[in-house]
Amino acid sequence: MAKKCLEYINELNDYLDGEIDSSLCAEIEAHLGECQNCRIMVDTMRQTVKLCREGKVINLPESLESKLNNLLKERWDKKFGKQG
Repeated sequence: MAKKCLEYINELNDYLDGEIDSSLCAEIEAHLGECQNCRIMVDTMRQTVKLCREGKVINLPESLESKLNNLLKERWDKKFGKQG
């Protein structure tokens, strides 16, 4: 990630909420026009907020839910150690 990208990351939540001054907003929008990685990150954040606001519960097939839970537990244990 380029240095310029890192300068904007802390501002993205306020940008998405429309809570930054217009000059910084224009800077971020210009950067998004040039940087595909940041554009993807902002689009992903927007989609995440939208999905959370909709609040739809989607049940996973039991086998997939079990695999996902096992994978998450395995990664947690690997990173933080087994929790008794």
